[in-house]
Amino acid sequence: MKNSFKVEHRLGYRIFGRTLAIALISGIFISTVQVILDARRVSMDLDSQADQTISMVRDAATQAVFSIDSELAQQVVDGLFAMEAVHLAAIVHPDGEALGTRNRPLHQISFRQMTDPIFDSDRSYRIPLVRDDTTNAVYGYLEVHYDTVPAARTWLNRATVTFASGVATALILGLVLYFVFHLLLTRPLLRIVDSVKAVDPEHPDDRLVTIPPGHDRDELGLWVNATNNLLVAIADTQKRHRDAEDRVSRLSRYDQLTGLPSRDTLMELLALDIQEAEARKGMLSLMVCGIDDFKSVNEQCGFRSGDLILQTVADRLTGQLGNSHFTIARLGSDQFVIVEKDLRDGFQAADTAERVLACIGGPMMVENQHVAITATIGVALFPSDADKADRLLQSAEQTMTLAKQSGADHFQFYVASIDQEIRDRRQLEKDLVQALTNKEFHLVYQPQISLESRRVIGAEALIRWTHPTRGLIPPDDFIPVAETNGIIVEIGQWVLEQACAQAARWADQGTPLRIAVNLSAVQLRQASIVGDILDTLRRHDIPAGRLELEVTETSFMTNLSDAVAKLHRLNKAGISIAVDDFGTGYSSLTYLKQMPVQHLKIDKQFIRDLLVNEDDTRIANTIIDLGKSLNLSVIAEGVETAEQEYYLSQRGCKLAQGYFFSKPLLPRDFERFVKGFHDQLVENKV
Repeated sequence: MKNSFKVEHRLGYRIFGRTLAIALISGIFISTVQVILDARRVSMDLDSQADQTISMVRDAATQAVFSIDSELAQQVVDGLFAMEAVHLAAIVHPDGEALGTRNRPLHQISFRQMTDPIFDSDRSYRIPLVRDDTTNAVYGYLEVHYDTVPAARTWLNRATVTFASGVATALILGLVLYFVFHLLLTRPLLRIVDSVKAVDPEHPDDRLVTIPPGHDRDELGLWVNATNNLLVAIADTQKRHRDAEDRVSRLSRYDQLTGLPSRDTLMELLALDIQEAEARKGMLSLMVCGIDDFKSVNEQCGFRSGDLILQTVADRLTGQLGNSHFTIARLGSDQFVIVEKDLRDGFQAADTAERVLACIGGPMMVENQHVAITATIGVALFPSDADKADRLLQSAEQTMTLAKQSGADHFQFYVASIDQEIRDRRQLEKDLVQALTNKEFHLVYQPQISLESRRVIGAEALIRWTHPTRGLIPPDDFIPVAETNGIIVEIGQWVLEQACAQAARWADQGTPLRIAVNLSAVQLRQASIVGDILDTLRRHDIPAGRLELEVTETSFMTNLSDAVAKLHRLNKAGISIAVDDFGTGYSSLTYLKQMPVQHLKIDKQFIRDLLVNEDDTRIANTIIDLGKSLNLSVIAEGVETAEQEYYLSQRGCKLAQGYFFSKPLLPRDFERFVKGFHDQLVENKV
């Protein structure tokens, strides 16, 4: 069991604490004794001072009382008050009648509560006044009361200094003792501990314990030397054991021909990979790769050539996939296994399968002859296909066997629906690359209506793809694919070109309209995007104010500063910026503070159930009010009913688009709609 090494565990600090505690206790005790003795001395000094003072005025007081001279008696009393400590003095007859008296109040000092129990609040002295004759007759009494504050103040100051100096002396002594102990023992021990901690348990003789300077010949030096001898002996023993274990392990755990993990080792590693994937709630794929018609290769080239081919395949797989994300093993005969960890989705597994097929299918030279081979792969996914190591491997093996029945040099997934989905996705990616060249895209335009003037003030350009065999493919199906493989950059530029060209034609026809074009996150990340957009406007002679770029909040979340800087440059050139699908992203207000936005577009999901769903109505109202407070125009998407249009108009929404006005139209249909819409407006006014 490994104990943690904390400061409070260190021997030096523990001894320092005890030494300092003893020194402090001793200092406090000695200081206390000194203070008590000083208090006794001060008390005795008070009595001695009173005796001296009374002796000085006794004769004069006796004369005053003997001659009943009140004036003299008062002078004697007043003379006593020249001393700060006297607060009451009196010369009285035996019957108690005062011949001379005076008093002043006691000093009211905060420390009285502490000193009065020691010295009393005042001290009184009373002596009889007699003449030096044989009668010993008492003629009166002299009474003197002393205030103890002046003496107590002096004592308290000395006590404070005495106590503080005693504690300070104890602290200094403790620190000096600790410093000496630290230099002689603690610091060398700490250096030895640090040196021991640096020892590699697997190779203890690589870095032996260092002897602290100056301790070569003392007990610490002997201890370090003995420890180093022990480490060297342990390292030698470990090396012999490792060599023996490695030989046994390699014979039992690794394939002798390729050096890859064997089936048993693969199952152990796969079980660990599955546990890790479960903990992270992640995915992994297992591929069983079988060389096509390997039996014929052996018969034609010989078994030695077959072994060389297997070794070459193992080397290629290791070179292509040799990192921590992959585990490669040989099942036996012509079958290999590739486990891919940290998988995003099945499409990533498909990419890896294609890399493996290309890696194996490359021509190879075996014993001076060119050999071309192919392979077939079965793919199973965790956790969707199986959640246990043996079941996952079995699923992939069965899939590989079925795949070989339908042909060679391809891969197949365990679940047919997933396999078909991935194949359709990859085919869609290939078709997208050709769609621009084959002119399969076209644009439609959805009118944007001003709810105040009831006129068409702009149009949103929307892309449509007419596939030669599949027909019309919705944008929601192909836009994410285009963004993933990067072709959205070319498609987006094409859309901008077509929209600007159409806007120029409408302007020439006397219908200048603002064109809204969507700008994807991938486009916004391009370094040349600002220049490309401005160049397009110049080519088509379109004023910048006639173009509006619609961006979603997710477009600039990954690199906010870069995206905002580009949008500011575009806006400075005169281009309007609109936030599309507002309210569906994250931290909208935070981004709005930094972005050069002129328009907010309420997503159609909040308009669809407007006046039916209270939450959607409340969200739409909030966005409209937010637009008003920030002086931004609000555009409502997806308006489908007259009730929605009327409510939005009354709430202060400026612009709207949706099927209530018109569906997205081809350019000629759009022109007819605008003319008809405006003509109807004129008729209604008439």
